[in-house]
Amino acid sequence: MRALQGAILLVYCTLVIGDVYMHNPRGSNNRLDEDTANRKNNNRLFDSQNNNKGGYNTGDRFTSEGGSRPERFYSMQYYGSGASSSREGSKLMVEWTNQHGCGSDESKLLCNIVVQYMCQSNGTHDDYPRGNGGSSNDVEERTLYMRDGTSTDTQKYSEPRKGESDRSYNSRMEKNYEDNSDYKEGLHETVYWYDQCRYREANGGLFTADQDLDKDSVGYITASRTRQNNEGDRSGYECPEERDYFPYWQPTLQSENLDRFQRTPWIDLAWLGDKTKCNYIKQNSFNRRSKWRCVLSRDSDERPYGRAINEKDCDDEGGKWVEFKSFLEVLTDVTSESACRAEQRKGTRNKIFWTQLRSDSSKEYCVVQAPEIKCDEAPWTRVNHLGNSGDSKSADSSRLEVELPYFPSGEAKRCTLRLRYNITTADYDPWTTDSSSNDDDDVIENNPEVDVLENGDELQLALNTAQTGRTFQDRSHVFVVLPRTSEMASKKIYNLNVRGKRGNIVQTFPAVEYDFVPDKLEISRSDLVHVQWTGSNSHDNKNDGDDGQGKGGTDRHNMLQFKSLDENYPLKISQAKFWDGVRSLTDPDATGEDIAVGLATSGYYCAKRETGKCPSKLTSSRKRNLDDELDNAPASYFGHVLKFSKSGTLLYMCSRNNNFSNRSQKGKLIVK
Repeated sequence: MRALQGAILLVYCTLVIGDVYMHNPRGSNNRLDEDTANRKNNNRLFDSQNNNKGGYNTGDRFTSEGGSRPERFYSMQYYGSGASSSREGSKLMVEWTNQHGCGSDESKLLCNIVVQYMCQSNGTHDDYPRGNGGSSNDVEERTLYMRDGTSTDTQKYSEPRKGESDRSYNSRMEKNYEDNSDYKEGLHETVYWYDQCRYREANGGLFTADQDLDKDSVGYITASRTRQNNEGDRSGYECPEERDYFPYWQPTLQSENLDRFQRTPWIDLAWLGDKTKCNYIKQNSFNRRSKWRCVLSRDSDERPYGRAINEKDCDDEGGKWVEFKSFLEVLTDVTSESACRAEQRKGTRNKIFWTQLRSDSSKEYCVVQAPEIKCDEAPWTRVNHLGNSGDSKSADSSRLEVELPYFPSGEAKRCTLRLRYNITTADYDPWTTDSSSNDDDDVIENNPEVDVLENGDELQLALNTAQTGRTFQDRSHVFVVLPRTSEMASKKIYNLNVRGKRGNIVQTFPAVEYDFVPDKLEISRSDLVHVQWTGSNSHDNKNDGDDGQGKGGTDRHNMLQFKSLDENYPLKISQAKFWDGVRSLTDPDATGEDIAVGLATSGYYCAKRETGKCPSKLTSSRKRNLDDELDNAPASYFGHVLKFSKSGTLLYMCSRNNNFSNRSQKGKLIVK
């Protein structure tokens, strides 16, 4: 195939790459609810390239495992940002560890971090696929509804064949939609997206060193083959080429559905690396720059997407080179330009336009533009070390504070967060080296032998050209972004969560032990704090050990006030005076004492006395028999959105997991 004209877009794409584990939100590393130390399926939803032992289980809602019932699992629920860009951010601390180092001018490699998210309309529990029925509604649910699933199996797929006719294409895709898609299995990307990847030509302008990429079932090398995945192994419905290169040159739209299951493309949240590249990254992010794709037909009985990745080849293929725009949301209920302009006047956080979504259609929509990607330096970490970043005074896991999106429709959205860790060698310039250097040993070769002594004795270097540019990633379990209530208007919301899993430092590795995130938070009195956590009932690691308190395999948390960070005894509720100046926006009738009781028991008692959200039978005044290690408390707790009437400092701890000399689970909240 021809390379893209001028190849300039290809030359400056960076390979996304090293072991990386996300700790907040909890990174799955392709785990679901395994009771083993190792995940069962490393290709369940995406290609992580990570160790099988990493990752956290999805949350359980109650005291037992979710099993085959999705309603018994728990998805974290965050209130989104508000319409105002300056006052109404919803702050979420993203935490991760990466093995091979990053950041600083003296780094031993080249690296960057790419953070993205994808969202769709949340709907209700009725929208969650419940079976493999053949109705159009059942098929739509199974193939479009983003979910963690209840099985560790990978969605099935029927691949295209060489010379496939439109009739064969339709028959095969009907099988993918109706037979291969399974309600029990997780879903991030869609089969519609992956099938484009399996038909689209690979970008022939890319540097693949001396790696030979295998032809696909269609008879040529497709986007499912890359330098580090030359055989095209499938992981969920992720496209390997899109996974390995950023910014990607094709639109990442997952579906043409704009109604019940409206799905965003991948939204670029942040790029962390060499700041001199920021202008290029911002200019080429799909958030703000249109991408083009070869469209063969818009008739339902013909293949809609072509093989070509440039305009000339698309013309030769009989297709149309079509411009596509990204979006955060399409307001389908807004049907006129004047009404769309009125939506824009409601806030400053998002830009909203009346525009076409694709150049081959004159239909216009009220489109909420994706925000500009954030670009900054990557946190510094040392190589060969899954540990903290920063200096001695602020040593934490690598962190990025992000603001959750604002969706003007007012709908709840279900999302997943994706973090890719990119490393490559500086033995060649990854920004300028292209396919003209392929198979050139003077650039780099696989496991070369070098005559450094200049006497004929050679030393072999451990350089795998499939890995000198490599992609590692982790993704969160599905979480929900909720619309704000009216009481949250003009307020910042800080999300205070828990990271970690059951076990000691060796048993949990490369995950981490329990802690609060952020464990030190300083806010103003006008700000809000949403305290929430999730845990699993199957983190027992089988024979690899699960040290900790309470029932084996279970995560439990609570929050209790205490007097000093170097002490380990909590205050009694009647002595915990910080709560006198605290109220809940999510349970307005609750007193500070009611809130303290709920947090102290992980919701086993929802309050001390009956409130509008807490029935009498679930209060500590009526209910009894809380287990002293919280075994009969729920693993996950939605908690409260807290508002503050006075300044003060809350030192808090978890009674179950704060095991002196083994692990500390303490935190500090300063209200100014």
